[in-house]
Amino acid sequence: MFRAPRTDDSDHVPPGTPDHEGVLFIPADGRDHPIERRPARPAVHTVAGPAGPCGGQQDGAIHVGRVGMGREGTPWCNSSVTLNLPSSRLPTVERGMREQAWPREPGSGRGRRHGTSSSEAFDRWFRYPAGFASDYVELLLERIGLRTGTVIDCFTGSGVTGTAARRRGLAFVGLEAHPLVVDLARLKLSERGDATDLLSDADELVASLAAQAAPSAEAMGAAAAMEPELVRRSFDVLTLHQLVGLRTAVRSRETTSSGPYLKWALLATLRDVAQVKVGWPYQRPGVPRRPKHTDPLARFRSRVSLMAEDLRSVDWERSPYWSVLCGDARDADVWQLDGRLGQACVASPPYLNNFDYADATRLELYFWGDVTSWAQLVSVVRNDMLTATTQQSTVPARERARTRLQAMGAVGAKILELTEILYTRRRARPRGKQYDQVVPAYFVGMADILTNLAMALDPGSTCVWLIGDSAPYGVYIDTPTLIGELAENTGFSVEDDVTLRLRGNRWQSTTDRHAVELTERLLVFRRE
Repeated sequence: MFRAPRTDDSDHVPPGTPDHEGVLFIPADGRDHPIERRPARPAVHTVAGPAGPCGGQQDGAIHVGRVGMGREGTPWCNSSVTLNLPSSRLPTVERGMREQAWPREPGSGRGRRHGTSSSEAFDRWFRYPAGFASDYVELLLERIGLRTGTVIDCFTGSGVTGTAARRRGLAFVGLEAHPLVVDLARLKLSERGDATDLLSDADELVASLAAQAAPSAEAMGAAAAMEPELVRRSFDVLTLHQLVGLRTAVRSRETTSSGPYLKWALLATLRDVAQVKVGWPYQRPGVPRRPKHTDPLARFRSRVSLMAEDLRSVDWERSPYWSVLCGDARDADVWQLDGRLGQACVASPPYLNNFDYADATRLELYFWGDVTSWAQLVSVVRNDMLTATTQQSTVPARERARTRLQAMGAVGAKILELTEILYTRRRARPRGKQYDQVVPAYFVGMADILTNLAMALDPGSTCVWLIGDSAPYGVYIDTPTLIGELAENTGFSVEDDVTLRLRGNRWQSTTDRHAVELTERLLVFRRE
């Protein structure tokens, strides 16, 4: 069936301008079509229908755009692009026409900007930049209507879906390639934490360190010189001295029931007290900042208090089973589910946005000593992660992915065409990024994960993925739609594709950024 290309709304760009030439949408006929950009409208379902204002008949063409209701209840239609195609190829509208039934993310004021919450219980232990807030996951699970059974998340991250599922009395199986984050996810789901013992141990630890006399500046400087450069540059010598003291004390309690919680309270404290910009997504130790918290011991103690509060708030006995598997979800051998099949999948895959999730946790990895060099970070952490950044991409991997895409039918052809366009765009730039290497590897990896997921789900199971589109070098890549088509090749049927919000505005000050308005969407599909 013909699938109309997804479009986005932004200000009109006159034909012939660099921005206009820099935006390509790839429809099913494989040709480039000029796009006329229109003023933005509220984000709702994207639909396809006969060309003309709000579906007016015009033979031999289709209209692709957004429709919705205005503030006073009057309908509007935003014409984004008209493609002249034979009337025999006009699309059948299958989804997106009915009233939106999937919940939007809760509004601001809940401690997060469309991501992991800094205020929700368990989410706030460590704000990993991937994923979404557990309060939103609970809304999605409520919409799915699963009352018993197992929820799977093949991009587990810090375990947000797991904590939300278990609060609803559901079993959980997660897969995650980042070993440090797996450690956090498992800790959140563990039943071993005792809030009273945790607070007592933290108080004893902090009191002992506070009573110690600070060494000389020379001694602290010599000790700081032993730390990795990123760690050394992120804190002044006194703050680093206190953090190292906490690390030594926590490691001495590592085998106790409180030890893992104390470790994560300390790791979460690092960015709170850093004197340079080490926030998400980039760590910039050369750019100073004034930290919100200046006392590492006090901040550490307050983080322990939050964890203890959350441990007291939940009774895990309602859910008898959970598992977080550490490894590459593309590898079928990692999916060791002990004979258990899932009845739902709620996940947020990595976006195709060149964000390096391994590098994002470099400060914590270096400080704790899990890795001590960039080469070790790559081998220990990044190698098992889905290719989503140019730093992961290689020419041999691209060629292997291209070969596989050639056997994936129409969706493979679309991805290959995007790859060729990106290659041309890169070659036209003096120092172009290898997006043409990332895209084929990303989608082939997604196809492998979807194949493994299909084998792990009962027939009829609902999958809900939170995912965004992208536009590297201005080439629009409709990631949710392409993932949906890959899913349909691997035993799923796509049921909905809902726009939740517009995204990408935070980078408007970047001078060489594209002008494509991007979206975050819910892709809903079902195991056949």
